[in-house]
Amino acid sequence: MSVLTPARATGRITRINPVAKLAASLVLSAFLLVTIDWVSAAVALALESILFAWAGLGARAFFRRTIAIWIAAPLAGITTLLYGVTDGQIYFQFWLIHISDGSIALAIATVLRILAIGLPAVVLFATIDPTDLADGLAQVWHLPSRFVLGALAGMRLIGLFLQDWRHLELARRARGLGDTGRIRRFAGQAFALLVLSLRRGSKLATAMEARGFGGDTVRTWARPSTFGAAEWLLVVIGAAIGATALAVATVSGSLNFVIG
Repeated sequence: MSVLTPARATGRITRINPVAKLAASLVLSAFLLVTIDWVSAAVALALESILFAWAGLGARAFFRRTIAIWIAAPLAGITTLLYGVTDGQIYFQFWLIHISDGSIALAIATVLRILAIGLPAVVLFATIDPTDLADGLAQVWHLPSRFVLGALAGMRLIGLFLQDWRHLELARRARGLGDTGRIRRFAGQAFALLVLSLRRGSKLATAMEARGFGGDTVRTWARPSTFGAAEWLLVVIGAAIGATALAVATVSGSLNFVIG
């Protein structure tokens, strides 16, 4: 299954306009990026966890889609723990490595913040169809149709891009070129894929121009994209979670602005 394939979800969130999901994710991220403390991140993550079931994703689909976040968060935390700011009592020191109260607190905050920002973004985008997103960007946000349709065509070709890579790999192995020299093989295969992609992109651009996608006239759309009460509710929920997290951090005295 391609990562761009929308997950089969049964929650009401699947019927919400994709641009609302994008806006909710951006609003929530804006609140969480202004501070680097573990309290606000933990509060946001707890509130988000309550709403994850509303998305309608099963446990298997949820962890399959978010596996990269679960791997990246601890790795970033370990790096911060070893090389983060030195403050308070120092527990271990070796060359550039300093483990102290400050680095421990910053590592915990980093892990929780990556999870609090990354998990809802992945869950929201997992229920987005690229065509619906393009309709919303053009009709709701009024982005240029040429940009939107070009981006949509590019996203649709990513799956084909991965298939081409696999076919090139099999073809090179059939010729006896895929058993040795991994770095050299990768470079040659990447160049071949680049040439193939440029040719396909040129043909696609010509075909789209021939069908009138590059015209200056106002476009019509086969499927209307609406932005109603459900979409506004999702955006408000995202803002409310971020505001609540900052409020709790302020009351607890742990608020630590990134720029200050």
